[in-house]
Amino acid sequence: MKKGLSAKTMKWVWLLISVASAIVLWTILSVIPSTSRSFPNIVKTFSQVKVMIERKVLFKDIASSLVSVVSGYALGFVIALPIAILMAWYRPFRYIVEPWINFIRNIPPLAYVPLIVIAAGVGRKPQIIVITLATFLTMCITMYQGIINIDETLIKAAKILGATDRQIFFRVLAPASLPFIMTAIRLGSSVALTTLIAAESTGAFAGLGMRIRSLNNNFETAPMLLYIIIIGCIGVIVEKVIKFMEQRLTGWQEKREI
Repeated sequence: MKKGLSAKTMKWVWLLISVASAIVLWTILSVIPSTSRSFPNIVKTFSQVKVMIERKVLFKDIASSLVSVVSGYALGFVIALPIAILMAWYRPFRYIVEPWINFIRNIPPLAYVPLIVIAAGVGRKPQIIVITLATFLTMCITMYQGIINIDETLIKAAKILGATDRQIFFRVLAPASLPFIMTAIRLGSSVALTTLIAAESTGAFAGLGMRIRSLNNNFETAPMLLYIIIIGCIGVIVEKVIKFMEQRLTGWQEKREI
């Protein structure tokens, strides 16, 4: 009990040291002439919360981006899961689909954004399409690699015992692939947020990414830095939620403790 408590306390101590170090570095950058314009001090940056609220855009931008990110992310997962399973389970399907997934995932989202805008128009629809495509590619490959590397001994043992393909899938493959699916979910959430800037370059009328571009055009570095921090905070919160879910769903999995 004392050992666990001590480890938890030390974790918070190191976190505080990390945050304090970041604040010190930020303060140093804010006073150096060559970097002070890009990194306004912490007080000036966070005072922009009030400014952006007064402009009536802060909560509107956060809500707009969350709708696009969650919609695209959810669609990406729903599409990626069955395709990853089919790729791992059926070789002909894998030979047809895998080369195209590998081809498209090496293309930066900014490259195909104009084509999506031409096809889908401006507004939220192309944003969701861009985020869906980016998250689908990442999650599909991650889940496929995990499923295909499941210990084949488990599958052979199930077949010897007379299990059908349906039973093998639900009782062997599904539980064994769950950790890889959770990893894909974590990576997909990160990709969804990092694709936000590209997604909101599609003629968005609100959103964190759109606002960052707008503030950049006006050289308003303090609120721009604030918005970047907000995106990072959203990412940390999502990561914590997914980690909690992973602990609940894959608690049986042995993990190395450091």
